[in-house]
Amino acid sequence: MAARFLWRAQTKLLFGSAVLGGGAAAAAIASSDDPLTALKLCTTVPLRLFRDSVTAASIAFDYEYSLWGLPEGSAERQKVRHEVHLRGARRLEELCFKNGGIYIKIGQHLGQLEYLVPDEYVRTMRESMLNRCPQSSYDQVCEVVKKELGGRPDEIFEEFNPVPIASASLAQVHVARTHDGEKVAIKVQHTHITDTAAADYATVSLIVNTLHRFFPDFDYRWLIDEIRESVPKELDFLVEAKNSVKCMDNFRKLSPHIANYVYAPRVYWNLSTSKLLTMEFMDAAQVNDVKTIQSLGIQPTDLAKLVSEVFAEMMFKHGFVHCDPHAANMLVRPMPSGPTTFFGPGIGEEDWQC
Repeated sequence: MAARFLWRAQTKLLFGSAVLGGGAAAAAIASSDDPLTALKLCTTVPLRLFRDSVTAASIAFDYEYSLWGLPEGSAERQKVRHEVHLRGARRLEELCFKNGGIYIKIGQHLGQLEYLVPDEYVRTMRESMLNRCPQSSYDQVCEVVKKELGGRPDEIFEEFNPVPIASASLAQVHVARTHDGEKVAIKVQHTHITDTAAADYATVSLIVNTLHRFFPDFDYRWLIDEIRESVPKELDFLVEAKNSVKCMDNFRKLSPHIANYVYAPRVYWNLSTSKLLTMEFMDAAQVNDVKTIQSLGIQPTDLAKLVSEVFAEMMFKHGFVHCDPHAANMLVRPMPSGPTTFFGPGIGEEDWQC
């Protein structure tokens, strides 16, 4: 019985991936103005969808086969389930890294769901997704810069460091200097993420719904709605830029007593698009770097009070709260007068709730 169910699930997943892959490839040819981009999508999208389906079927089969016949609540079942969780987490981790982009974002999200997802998945995703994000090559970066700003990085900027200082799921950051001599941080979206987003969403929806049908306990359909709502906003960097401005306006108007201690880097609007964001470069320490913070003459207890007050103001006065306050999004530096300033780059629409 289990084998038949699994075979039906796997067949549906593989058939669905073929249909979705073919449809996505056809849509790419019909809608793309760039034949080379269309060709890349025609070859990569079906492969990604097939890879997703095989991984999902493998994970499902492992659960059903390994746990079959083991009494519910028994010590042996708990031990085997832990091992299956680990294998499933590693398969999913491998899939996320192979596909990249939105899949890395999904993995990062799973790494924050301690109370909703098995601990083996949470720990695996948290340990790898935040520190091993894939990087775009310099040629790919040049491709994005030329398409968005009309020239190569060395033409648009006086200086441009080809080596990124940070890489995340959807973009990476390069340091550059404008022709006016100003040091800036440039967030460059990884290539073709927007092009494959629709196909990625479709295949994740197919897999989650199919697995839930055959395995009712596997119910992560809420993840589909969250992806559908958040991904388009995450892929538009101008939304992030506008939110940073709104953040500062809120503090100036509603919380003037601490407005001088909160800062969001200035946006260079003439050098920013939906896929490329240029902001003022800030030399500061991450909020969890205690040694550096202390070396700057900042007391961690004072910083903790400031951060708590900043978030209290956002929650109870502004109704506009930064919901992704990890270390890379919260930096600190000393002010000339002595106190600390707190600011949060990387403020995307998906990180806020009104």
